[in-house]
Amino acid sequence: MLLPKTRWSVKKRDPQKAQMLVEELKITPLVATLLVNRGFDTIESARSFLNPGKSFHDPFLLTDMDILVNRVQEAIKKNEKIVVYGDYDADGVSSTYIMVKTLHQLGAQVGFYIPNRFTEGYGPNENAFRHLKEEGFSLIITVDNGISGLHEARVAKEIGIDLIITDHHEPGPELPEALAVIHPKRFDSEYPFKELAGVGVALKVATALLGEVPTEMLPYAAIGTVADLVPLHDENRVIVKEGLKVLRTTKDPGLVALMKQAGVNQTECDEDTIGFMLAPRINAPGRLDDATPAVELFLAEDWYEAEELAEIVGEMNRERQEIVNQMAEEAIAMVAATQEEHNDSFIAVGKEGWHAGVIGIVASRLVEHFYRPTIVFTYDRQSGLAKGSARSIPGFNMYENLSKCRDILPHFGGHPMAAGMTLKLEDVDELRRRMNQLASEQLTDEDFIPSSEIDGTFTLEEASLDAAEQIQALAPFGNGNPRPKILLENVYLRDLRKVGADEKHLKATIIDGEERLDAIAWDMGPYSDHISPLARVSIIGELGINEWNNVRKPQFYLKDVAIREWQLFDLRGNRKLTYWLDKIPKENRIFILFHKEIFENEEFRFLQDEAVLIDSVPTAKGVDIDGKNVIFVDIPPNRELMEMLIQGKKPARIYTYFYQKNGQFFQLIPTREHFKWYYAFLMKKGVVDIRRYAADIARYRGWTVNTIHFMTKVFFELEFVTINNGIITVTKGVKKRDLAESETYRKTQERISLERELLYSSYQELKTWFENKLGSQIEEEKVLWI
Repeated sequence: MLLPKTRWSVKKRDPQKAQMLVEELKITPLVATLLVNRGFDTIESARSFLNPGKSFHDPFLLTDMDILVNRVQEAIKKNEKIVVYGDYDADGVSSTYIMVKTLHQLGAQVGFYIPNRFTEGYGPNENAFRHLKEEGFSLIITVDNGISGLHEARVAKEIGIDLIITDHHEPGPELPEALAVIHPKRFDSEYPFKELAGVGVALKVATALLGEVPTEMLPYAAIGTVADLVPLHDENRVIVKEGLKVLRTTKDPGLVALMKQAGVNQTECDEDTIGFMLAPRINAPGRLDDATPAVELFLAEDWYEAEELAEIVGEMNRERQEIVNQMAEEAIAMVAATQEEHNDSFIAVGKEGWHAGVIGIVASRLVEHFYRPTIVFTYDRQSGLAKGSARSIPGFNMYENLSKCRDILPHFGGHPMAAGMTLKLEDVDELRRRMNQLASEQLTDEDFIPSSEIDGTFTLEEASLDAAEQIQALAPFGNGNPRPKILLENVYLRDLRKVGADEKHLKATIIDGEERLDAIAWDMGPYSDHISPLARVSIIGELGINEWNNVRKPQFYLKDVAIREWQLFDLRGNRKLTYWLDKIPKENRIFILFHKEIFENEEFRFLQDEAVLIDSVPTAKGVDIDGKNVIFVDIPPNRELMEMLIQGKKPARIYTYFYQKNGQFFQLIPTREHFKWYYAFLMKKGVVDIRRYAADIARYRGWTVNTIHFMTKVFFELEFVTINNGIITVTKGVKKRDLAESETYRKTQERISLERELLYSSYQELKTWFENKLGSQIEEEKVLWI
């Protein structure tokens, strides 16, 4: 058996609806099923999803948009100074760029201001607003922030500066007293799509001001949308899909320099390029110091300046990676030291001096490692404050639960899955206690096991090249539209091999009848030691395309494996058992020995804490091996002991080592012809000193001395001879008897037969042997299918 790493939630297929899409849209059954299972189960909805076009919602459906447009037009006419008040992450930087660029195009006198993460924190702050007033700005437009700035809005009103807020973060029960609040989640909003990123809201403002969608700004909107992990459906899907098209051909110096610095092929940019290559670099300046270089990179019109800024951003990203790795390692060690004992439902960990700019990334690492909702703090003893960044898991709404702690959270905001906060140091333990209590009440043990959402169960034949190519029409993938995961059941994984310099990865061939499919599994190299050759496996993963030397083939990106039957692992051979130990799971393993001399052998002394000596039938019957990984260290002396040990039981795995101290029992197994010659020899001699002549006889016949002594003992038990002090005398007049009447002969034959079946059989023969003895199939393991 092999348990999956995650809970598998598999969607059922609707063959009739899928077939309708197959016939009408001319797509493969696999892609048709994916569409149906994602809610696109009509011809119209499926066609619209596959070909969304450039349909954007009317920006004036956003409440207060007309007020914003009128105020901006008035400011431009009066040549007022406008400032775009942004945020330091990729969404905020992209939003800042779009708003500044739009206002520039309209002829506005505009600048931008991004608060420093470390000295000012997230969102509006009073000092900044007063400073901007002194600098002569009369209109502030926030992007990707401001919805929680109740106090700052009152300050703006007090000092006589107009404030317009554009944001997408969760609004509180009270809206700021601003001139306009552009937010798709306003309770009085009629806007049809609520999940825009901050940059999506900025794009809507730009569209309202310019009178059309600014196509050249779509790549920036795509970057912010992907980076902020908002759901990629409806308008977000259009933004990213169209933005990627422009990104692949853009000539904007900042974007081109950024892609060059990241080492990406511009013509092949996709959502993964943004998420893993571009967004981390855009985020880096704001995480370590000041986000200004990232905004300036986007605004750069000179190629030389753009390349210099891209290099600065890249270097900051490398520094950020080093800091994150060090902090994450330290944080994981801190949590591990207490988590095993306390098993908290909520993790809250912090330390003085931790870099405030990367605590969110570290929180994400902790969620990946421990799968618990998490807050990571950095403590400032001088100010008496703690800054925290939170990440959650499905089933625990971080924003809602933090909202229940408003009395000790003077400044916080975020989403169901992520949030940021500042609080007094003395309130950290109380927040930890409350959040742990809330998580304990809301989450079950099952919630603490990562879940894999699977789009359906398919056959290997359905996982074709056509299907892999058509899956790309479902892109861009991301939050709300994940890359499809499919389930292949009762297939075989053959040609398993570890690959990569450190053997971290796994390559295999998936086989089902005549069908074959190449598979690759990143960071799953050790699995090759836990999947036996004939095991029927269920696997989940993503179907993609591997292109090499202009040959395109479907390829399966394996993510998880489950085996619901017992497995046999053949360790027979010359390698010492210590070679295999690290390949056998330590949990639920039991070493079985049948011979006391081997059990006490110095070579196997290290096993004694985990080993059981089976020296009688009652002992064999009484050993519990159900659900365990059973390692047979040596061969049983007879079949009965083995049968009594395994019959009717349900081991998870069986490992056969079958150590023999002296190699095989006989180098030569005596046949009846051997016995016939030896008896004739004894009859001729009449009396033989076997101690003196055994070696000579063996050498003459090409036998072993053991063979001579064995046949001699059989003749003695059959009363064909007598033995006195090593002198053999043939008994005259004895009647013929069957060799099987000798106990020694019978036991030896049984032993030889058992050795042939266990030691010298093929892998398939040995597995069949065990299956016959087990008597019934192992019950299907209740892996975490939903």
